[in-house]
Amino acid sequence: MVDETKLHQFIGQMLSDLGGAASIGLVRIGDALGLYKTLLAQGPMTVGELAAAAGVNERYLREWLSHQAASNYLSYDPATQKFALPPEQAMIFAVEDSPVYMVGAFTCMASVLDNLAKAQPVFKTGGGVAWGDQATCLFCAVAQFFRPGYLNNIVANWLPALDGVVAKLERGSWVADVGCGDGVSTVIMAKAFPNSQFVGYDFHPSSIEHARAHAREHGVASNARFEVGTAKDYPEKNFDLVTFFDCLHDMGDPTGAAAHVRQFAEA
Repeated sequence: MVDETKLHQFIGQMLSDLGGAASIGLVRIGDALGLYKTLLAQGPMTVGELAAAAGVNERYLREWLSHQAASNYLSYDPATQKFALPPEQAMIFAVEDSPVYMVGAFTCMASVLDNLAKAQPVFKTGGGVAWGDQATCLFCAVAQFFRPGYLNNIVANWLPALDGVVAKLERGSWVADVGCGDGVSTVIMAKAFPNSQFVGYDFHPSSIEHARAHAREHGVASNARFEVGTAKDYPEKNFDLVTFFDCLHDMGDPTGAAAHVRQFAEA
């Protein structure tokens, strides 16, 4: 027998989930069209004002703004008929260097949905979908998602939590960043510690290509390089520091990866 109270509670939960799912595409539209950043830069605006400033269709924008206000992503003043991006929401949607900037998380979820056609068949076969074979650039989205945390924590909090490491890096050390992906973490460290040498390893060739371009863009190609390699086969030795940022727990053999670090640190 169906419990009507539990049924209605569950329906409410499902509607909330569906609302969140609908937000994925709409947040990405807002980011791609510069709607959040326009509101941040210019302050509260009517539908017509924002449409003109951002160069978008007013009719479509009205529906987008209505969703964003209903979801509490934007605020709305019925007296002035203006929408605004509150400072707290701005940190999520518009300030890319904010420690809680989360547009990358929405891009990750879009990639996961796009990958359905590849992920569904392996439920029967027990196979897998390679990191570089996702339907869209999931590795790009992951780099965007993790960048704010790295930017605000690696140099300011995480490395100082290791006894004596910052002083060694300032003098000059030899560092491996394993599972570096697009190289965001490696480049941040290389910029902060120009006297040290960094090498980033990742098994995904396209990520390494992006990392090399990232190093050139940020002017650290002289003390940061990137190589294709797995967590258990990179050959270089005698590192003063080996880092794993948001990757060790996803590896097929994290114990083996840690053992490889110890073996080569002691070589």
